[in-house]
Amino acid sequence: MSRLTLVQAVQDALREAMRKDERTILLGEDIGKNGGVFRATDGLFEEFGEHRVIDTPLAESGIIGASVGLAVNGLRPIPEIQFMGFIYPAFEQMISHVARIRMRSQGRYSVPMVVRVPFGGRIRAPELHSESTETFFAHTPGLTVVAPSSPFDAKGLLLAATESEDPVVFLEPMRIYRAFREEVPEGWYTVPLGKAAVVKEGADVTVISWGTMLRETLDVVSRVEATQNVSIEVIDLRTLSPWDEDTVFESVTKTGRAVVVHEAVGQLGLGAEIAARISEECILQLEAPVARVTSFDVPAPLFGVEDLHAPTPERITAGIEKVLTF
Repeated sequence: MSRLTLVQAVQDALREAMRKDERTILLGEDIGKNGGVFRATDGLFEEFGEHRVIDTPLAESGIIGASVGLAVNGLRPIPEIQFMGFIYPAFEQMISHVARIRMRSQGRYSVPMVVRVPFGGRIRAPELHSESTETFFAHTPGLTVVAPSSPFDAKGLLLAATESEDPVVFLEPMRIYRAFREEVPEGWYTVPLGKAAVVKEGADVTVISWGTMLRETLDVVSRVEATQNVSIEVIDLRTLSPWDEDTVFESVTKTGRAVVVHEAVGQLGLGAEIAARISEECILQLEAPVARVTSFDVPAPLFGVEDLHAPTPERITAGIEKVLTF
């Protein structure tokens, strides 16, 4: 065991994957000698060389397009997009090619690639550095979308993603890259894709979250339970597409109430889909409408008010109290 931050766990997973399979290569802007903008690839260039840790031009469409060609020809690329807001030039590649090659070729080709994307905001970055647009990719058939919230899960989910024969979008919550440390096993292990985690059991309401918001939600839950006579269950979704309906439905059937907390905006966010599916499948058990606590439906703002754009502890508390008192 080692006590690692989330970004160190990502780096450890990349090293394990590259040592295990020489077909695994990394591509991205400044990921080589500089070790990446967040130092997630620090030391890998020195260990594996310039032919497996490849510094690319500032051209996201080219990074993803080249990775598609490498993947269908037998390699297992792991391209990095520096920030989620930078992936939009590559959106056509992601939707038209990465997600469709298996279907288009009737199974002749697959795209075993993992697209690493730091996401989320509140890191005091300029415009287009603080995006939470995971819905674009969760909405797209053919893509698996993953968002860990802890170092242990980050390493295990990333290694599981490298084993997939189909493309995975791996979203890394950069606000908590170095926020805390956790015991992470050395060597190879995996956390299953498509499986949520009940990180705290409870009986009165189910709160569902992922990525950065998971830890902040847990802090709020602790305060609410300390001041009110309630028991709150918390689910870390972990995989956003396909998300673990069984775990969510089982929990909501038990508690009768549900709140979804995410950093993406509310309009057509993943919380809307989760709320709709809970309403369809658990309608007879629900004691209150499903509540959503999300960012406001405006572009991610700059420094001065970005903390107010995302769900605040006060708004998360209000969402929980809304369903408890309905």
